[in-house]
Amino acid sequence: MAELRYDDRVAIVTGGGRGLGRAYALLLAARGAKVVVNDVGGNIRGDEVIENPAADVVAEIVAAGGEAVAVTDTVATVAGGKAIIDAAMDTWGRLDILIPNAGNVRRGEIDLISHEDFQSVIDVHMQGAWNLVRTGYEIMAKAGYGRVVLTSSIGGIYGNATSVNYAMAKAAMIGLNNVIGLEGADRNIKSNIILPGAVTRMSEGIDITQFPPMPPELVAAVVGWLAHESCSVTAEMYVSTAGRVARAYINETAGVFQPDWTPDQVGARIAEIRNPAGAWTLEPVPGGFGEHLGRSFEMATGG
Repeated sequence: MAELRYDDRVAIVTGGGRGLGRAYALLLAARGAKVVVNDVGGNIRGDEVIENPAADVVAEIVAAGGEAVAVTDTVATVAGGKAIIDAAMDTWGRLDILIPNAGNVRRGEIDLISHEDFQSVIDVHMQGAWNLVRTGYEIMAKAGYGRVVLTSSIGGIYGNATSVNYAMAKAAMIGLNNVIGLEGADRNIKSNIILPGAVTRMSEGIDITQFPPMPPELVAAVVGWLAHESCSVTAEMYVSTAGRVARAYINETAGVFQPDWTPDQVGARIAEIRNPAGAWTLEPVPGGFGEHLGRSFEMATGG
């Protein structure tokens, strides 16, 4: 089997100085990509700069014979996002792969978390992805090529206590992913989501003593395929946890039709409404939105 390579491709990896992002950057660079490694060097909360890991990763890539540049601007602002994109364009004149991975952690229960801690995580995870995608997508669209790998989480799908900000931000990636997939379909831009499970500094405060081996490199392999020109899927979500790779997706039950409803009737038929037999799996691309409406209307009209 020939090795998948990224020769002449230019990639941006945010949060690329440590953990998952570092593994992504090193894999892409080792296989020929030119990489913008972005990391502000902050602590886990993202409220203090403590080091410059982006420069360390770049030095590692260059020492191995690769090409990379370090950028320490924050993804949380429009200006920071533009500076990161500009680094790729100013250095190599193109952008092929965009991996918004930067993150911070500020935990708190819904009734206790401060507005500042809530907003900080939204700004980095959700707004940060958008700040990269808005400018990066425009460049890819003009070039007629692009691969986007967004970072969500099983916490964005299933939720996780004391992480409302993180769960909301990661759930938002599903909507962004679907729209990139739809609008990019005729421009050879594919977007997919990685749902990673790895032991990194983001695991601080979690008892990992019973975890199996979960190095970032296991996740990087999946991200590497999603970022490659041979990637055959778009607007999908892929789990990578402890060596398990799987697709995650949203289903609807087939449901129940009545021409009119009362609250009492909904309660009386809730078991039928929830019955998973014959569930619908509608693909965002080419048109899950329209298919949802079409099937629903068919039930309503008997067609």
